[in-house]
Amino acid sequence: MRIRDILAAQDHRPYPMPERPWAMRQTWSELLFAHWEVPVDALAALIPRGLPLDTYEGRAYIGVVPFRMSWVRPRSLPYAPLLSFFPELNLRTYIDRDGKPGVFFFSLDAASPVAVMIARRWYNLPYFNAQMVIERPFPNTVRYGSERIHRGAAPAQFRADYGPTGPVYRAQPGTLDYWLTERYCLYTADQQRQRYRAEIQHVQWPLQAARARIDHNTLTDWIGLPLQGDPILHYAERITMVGWTPERLT
Repeated sequence: MRIRDILAAQDHRPYPMPERPWAMRQTWSELLFAHWEVPVDALAALIPRGLPLDTYEGRAYIGVVPFRMSWVRPRSLPYAPLLSFFPELNLRTYIDRDGKPGVFFFSLDAASPVAVMIARRWYNLPYFNAQMVIERPFPNTVRYGSERIHRGAAPAQFRADYGPTGPVYRAQPGTLDYWLTERYCLYTADQQRQRYRAEIQHVQWPLQAARARIDHNTLTDWIGLPLQGDPILHYAERITMVGWTPERLT
């Protein structure tokens, strides 16, 4: 999809897009949203002050999101093999500050040491080096594996087979599907307790109902918040986004 078409598609956004120039682009594919409901108070205690936890009808959620990154590049620069193509695995929850609902990441595992270094330094994001594999052994099946190998970081592993089970649809505003997926900024904090927000833009998610067999998942062990029961699952085959540099929050 052309960048100008992505920027023109704004009717689905919950708030206006930034007016300043975008800074980078990425394509996300073979993506699974797996969400578990967790206790509100326990989750809120893990979020930095100044970043209010967002809830849906009083319920809080943690999401595990494995996918493939591709065509990653800063604006006006060419693609680079070590930076532009790699698997990524996110552990996230949700924040709403200043009327802008967004994502807060507990961890982002990636199979690109260069991308991990840049993201940690310039975006203050908790990226970690990992050994990862993503395969398509059967039609409509993604086989995903990740083991964190970052020096000094808590261990974390994830293994799953997943895929779509229904047609593509767009979530309606006000529904849980929309609340879990239609997020157009991320929040982070640095070691000096300064808060930042980075905004993104893409077309509305082409969601599908999904199935998943999760064989191993220790992503939340280090924060002491176990994931219990069956997750809420969504699949998306592909989406391209543009993003802006982080802004410091006062």
